[in-house]
Amino acid sequence: MNRMLTIASNTMGQLQNQLDVISNNIANVNTVGYKRRDTNFSEMLTQQYDNQTRYDQELGRNTPFGVRYGVGAKLAHTALQLDAGAIQRTERKLDVALVQKNQFFQVNVTENGRTETRYTRDGSFQLLPINGDGSKLQLSTSEGHPVLGTNGPIIVDGNAKDFSFNETGGLTVTNQNGTRTNYQLAVVNVLKPQNFESAGSNLFRISQAATAGQTVRPINANQVSTMGGVLEQSNVDLATSMTDLTITQKAYQFSSRAITMADEMSGLINGLR
Repeated sequence: MNRMLTIASNTMGQLQNQLDVISNNIANVNTVGYKRRDTNFSEMLTQQYDNQTRYDQELGRNTPFGVRYGVGAKLAHTALQLDAGAIQRTERKLDVALVQKNQFFQVNVTENGRTETRYTRDGSFQLLPINGDGSKLQLSTSEGHPVLGTNGPIIVDGNAKDFSFNETGGLTVTNQNGTRTNYQLAVVNVLKPQNFESAGSNLFRISQAATAGQTVRPINANQVSTMGGVLEQSNVDLATSMTDLTITQKAYQFSSRAITMADEMSGLINGLR
């Protein structure tokens, strides 16, 4: 097989993966708390083809034996970038943003009868009733998943009339009679973001190849830094992403043209009489 075809086709498949990553970043440019992924390429396995079978005739040669060819490029890995996004003030009392880039909220997600802890930077919370009469409300994400406090899901009295977050992740709830109750958000510090995988709904889970102890560490209230009444925006830079998209598309077109040229050359050779 023409080696140009092999190299170009291998590279095109990997460039398509890169296009998918960049497109996903662009699609989430306005998603609250979204963290972009960057791509890294490496050369695929290098193969050696001997052009001299008699090594005794290569005495005194300073370069390695044989001719070495790569077989294209591959997407080595995608890296989750935890850079903080811009802060947008909303004045909504249940909106809260984490200031430190490595800190994440904890959320309980139940799927197929199994409850799993997941992590997010999206602080657009809401209070949802957990029974029919609305006597109890649960702090939840915009998707309805329970937000965890230091003592489990945060459940407040249905008669609450006022809410506020302080600068250390504390939620103060004021009831109709004026009494106040304090709750503390459960926040973790991410040690190895490479162990995070996307779980949908702007949430992350820990990959099966890693453990929670290797990836995250719970932190105390005095280590948490939050801002109430604001939301953290996506850390995707649209101009940079569009530039990366254009470069990747050009590389894809180049590989496609290489396949066309290799096919034309093979047709020309096969047509010789």
